[in-house]
Amino acid sequence: MKQAVLSLSGGMDSSTVLLHLLAKGYKVTALSFDYGQKHNVELERAAELIEYLNRNGYSVKYQRITLQGLVSLLNSNLVQGGDDVPEGHYEEENMKDTVVPNRNKMFSSIIQAVALSISNEKDCEVQIAMGIHAGDHAIYPDCRQEFRDADYKAFLEGNWDADLVKYYTPYLNGDKFDILKDGEVCCKNLGLDFDEVYKRTNTSYKPTAEGLSDYKSASSVERIEAFLKLGRKDPVEYVDGWKTAKTHVEQILENHG
Repeated sequence: MKQAVLSLSGGMDSSTVLLHLLAKGYKVTALSFDYGQKHNVELERAAELIEYLNRNGYSVKYQRITLQGLVSLLNSNLVQGGDDVPEGHYEEENMKDTVVPNRNKMFSSIIQAVALSISNEKDCEVQIAMGIHAGDHAIYPDCRQEFRDADYKAFLEGNWDADLVKYYTPYLNGDKFDILKDGEVCCKNLGLDFDEVYKRTNTSYKPTAEGLSDYKSASSVERIEAFLKLGRKDPVEYVDGWKTAKTHVEQILENHG
C-alpha cells in the first residue's frame, strides 16, 4: 500500500489533504503538534476527525506530539502569552504577527524522521503530505516552495536513503476555495458526509473557550470566503451565528476589493 505521513493541524487544509490521500488509496500516518497555540481546539478537532474516519472504515494511524516547554520561548501572537491575534483581511501586513518562528521547520524535521523510519522499515517510497497553498505564501515564508526545496536538500544531505521520501503538496498553487472544492469531491468518493467532516475542523485563530469560531481573524475570513464561493454553509459554529459571520466577511471582501 502507498504510504504517506501528514502534518494534521486540525484545520481545513490539512484535513482535506487527509481526505485526498485516503481517496487515492494511501495508508496515512497523521501527526498533530501541540506547541502552545492559543487555538488548541484544533487538536481536539483533529482527534474527532480521526475517530469519525476510523468509525467509517478508514484506518488512520494518529499521534499527537507535544513540544513541552517551548511556548514560553516563542515570540508570536499565535501562542499562549502572546499579544492579541490581529483581525482583518488575510493579505494585510499585520497578519505577519501570526507567524510562529521556524514552526514549519520544527514540524518538518519530525515528520521527515517518521517518514524515513517508515520507508526504512517497509522498504518503500513515502510521501510527506502538506496542505500549504498559495494563500500562505505572502505571509508565511516557510510555506513557499523555495523553503521546501532547501529544507528537502538538507534532509537528503543528512540521512541515508532519504531519496525514498518525497513531498506531496497538491494545493501548493491553489487557494482555500480550491481545497474546499477538492474536499467536496473526496467526501463524495469516500462516502463521507461533507458537513460531518468539516465541522470537525478549526480554522479560527481566536476561538472561544467553548470552541466557537470567531469570524474576524484573517484565517476565519479566508475560510468563510471559501465556503461562500462554494455556495455552502460552513458547518462549524460561529460566535453570533453563521448569518452574522457571513455578512461580516462579505463586507470585508467588498472593502478589500
